[in-house]
Amino acid sequence: MTGIVRKVGIIGGSGISALFEPGDRTTHRLTTPWGPPSGPVEAGRIAGVDVLFLLRHGPGHTIPPHRVNYRANIDALESLGAESIVTMSSVGSLREALAPGTFVLPDQFVDLTKLRPTTFYDGGRVYHVSLADPFCPRLRSAAVTAGREAGSPFQERATYVCVEGPRFSTRAESRFFRTFADVIGMTLVPEVTLAREKGLCYACLAMVTDFDVWAERPVDAAEIVATMGSNAERMRRVLLALLPKIAGPRQCDCSHALDQAGM
Repeated sequence: MTGIVRKVGIIGGSGISALFEPGDRTTHRLTTPWGPPSGPVEAGRIAGVDVLFLLRHGPGHTIPPHRVNYRANIDALESLGAESIVTMSSVGSLREALAPGTFVLPDQFVDLTKLRPTTFYDGGRVYHVSLADPFCPRLRSAAVTAGREAGSPFQERATYVCVEGPRFSTRAESRFFRTFADVIGMTLVPEVTLAREKGLCYACLAMVTDFDVWAERPVDAAEIVATMGSNAERMRRVLLALLPKIAGPRQCDCSHALDQAGM
């Protein structure tokens, strides 16, 4: 047990563009040593929990995945007091069994991004954080329970391959990804690695919006948007069930990520 979670950071995606009712939030406009985050951070209380909410792609979804300032986003949430971060993401399916509308809780990832800063430690002291198990086990367990209670259970084990984007895969790439991954997306990395460097608990709630192009049908952006819209309320219900389960003792080692990582 390593402290108490008093504030939860939520990074919005998968059709979740707002959490708070009008008038029930405080807006923080801030910058960080890494530049500005994707947009203002909203603060309020949901289900008795202090929550910080940030849109990953900015208001109006104007920032493509390869241009998101991931370091600024994580730093901004941590500077405002977040101890845990839950993110919502849309993903493509690489498996017949993971149909559009399925909720997935990744437990591993493969990083195939190319251009993104992936660490806060670019000079000075060097840290090599362990990502053998990239996601907080406490948050994952709570999410599993919340999904069942909300009537939208998660596929509990999945490998997420993160690509640079913003383009979709070629057919050859998609067939290759199927040899080692279950879902594909563009935003998990470096969010997850940066959260670990900050000692934050992190979990990704992913929604399958389409079959990737291995299924012999080109990915249609309009279909993805429609699937996100039709399932956004389900994801919101899961999040509302999850938040009270997060606050409380941190029965994990996430906050000690740097203890043995320095060189």
